[in-house]
Amino acid sequence: MAKQKDKKVKPQVLKGFRDYPPSEQIAREAMIAKVREVFELMGFLPFQTASLEFAETLLGSHYTEDSLAELFGFRGPDEVEVALRYEFTLSLARYVAANPTLALPFRCYQYGNVWRVDKPGPGRYREFMQFDIDIVGTQNLLADAEIIAVMVTTLERLGIKNFKVRYSDRKILNGLIQFAGIPQQKGLEVMRVIDKLERQGREAVLLELGPGRIDKSGDKIKGLELETKQIDQIARFLNVAESHEGDPIQKAEELLGDIEVSQEGVTELCEIQSYLSHMKVPEDKTEVDLTVVRGLGYYTGPVFETSLLDLTEFGSVFSGGRYDNLVERFLNRSIPATGSSIGIDRLLAALIELKALSLPQATSQVLVTVMDRERLPDYLDIVRQLREAGIPSEIYLGDTKNLTKQIKYGDKVGIPFVVIAGSDEFESGTVTVKNLAVGREKALQTSDREEWLKAEQIQETIPLSSLIGYLRKYMQRP
Repeated sequence: MAKQKDKKVKPQVLKGFRDYPPSEQIAREAMIAKVREVFELMGFLPFQTASLEFAETLLGSHYTEDSLAELFGFRGPDEVEVALRYEFTLSLARYVAANPTLALPFRCYQYGNVWRVDKPGPGRYREFMQFDIDIVGTQNLLADAEIIAVMVTTLERLGIKNFKVRYSDRKILNGLIQFAGIPQQKGLEVMRVIDKLERQGREAVLLELGPGRIDKSGDKIKGLELETKQIDQIARFLNVAESHEGDPIQKAEELLGDIEVSQEGVTELCEIQSYLSHMKVPEDKTEVDLTVVRGLGYYTGPVFETSLLDLTEFGSVFSGGRYDNLVERFLNRSIPATGSSIGIDRLLAALIELKALSLPQATSQVLVTVMDRERLPDYLDIVRQLREAGIPSEIYLGDTKNLTKQIKYGDKVGIPFVVIAGSDEFESGTVTVKNLAVGREKALQTSDREEWLKAEQIQETIPLSSLIGYLRKYMQRP
């Protein structure tokens, strides 16, 4: 009886998930390194929480099976309900509550993957990387100004020139709910709709506050069924918020200043503005924008969003706010906190689009080819010397002895330099260095191989003893 062949498994990725090829992952790591450098420069500590949490940590003690289904949740091996984190802030709050001896204020950052059962779409995934920065344990609004300063500095260091960190205060929005005569229990739903203003537009927001609307895919979006008078009051606020004339803080005070909670928000914005001025944060990189809401329910005060002015379709790439009551989920007391989060993958896509970040194909800077297998110890010695000098290098490990194919491999994976040596070169103490990076550039300029070979830096035979110095010169390495 013939043996039945195993059915082949289809090499596919789950919907809403993706792989990252080396070129993108190298660029990601480079971006993360720059972000970490800024955060540590400004006094923040590296920190990491668990990927998997008790369901009640993420959802509160009164969660239901329906709310658990909104996350990647399941019953764990200890017969407890668990879920993958969908953000870092709740895990941070849990950590702070569990460590009462923690020195406060606690300035920290953490990064890693988070998971959300959202509808996948262009640029939206169910697994993605976030990079959070937080200050826990102070009501001082200087902490909020510090977060904004970090946001500005980070984006500048990443090479983004045209951006704006916009900020507002949820207390002003809380006052708007009173101003419009909307029941407080419906306030968060209203804010979540207003938060769609930049993405969906004014008309869509007003429809969703009322009878509802049809989205671009044809799906029906249920409305909040607010009264016409209530919607009119919100529209009046949006007229003020979207106007680019005059001081937005003053305009908010004129419209909502009689409401105590809104006046608190106005005062807080003035204080943050003053701190940013004293910190010399560039005025053209920040602005008060009363349309900034942030949809999450735990925000209690100042909120921040970052817009890339050359890529507005990317939405906010760095956002957050103050969440003074979140730790209270785990304790009988409130511990104030503020922070912000980068969507690493969205920002990476933006940097690539803006040509502010390259996509290197390799980590190796040098490929040492193998022309003569009997001289393998000599090739390995060259690789050892390069690595000891701090130059990332690899030896060709393929089966072919064909030099052209070895060079083509180096070119395909993006290695900029190839070192070539045969028995004659070893005997004369020389090597040939081929600069593939320059070669690719010159190849675009001429099809004449002789002219190509004569071009400066394309190919040069040098003493083996000069190899490290030669490479450092053209790689501009210390």
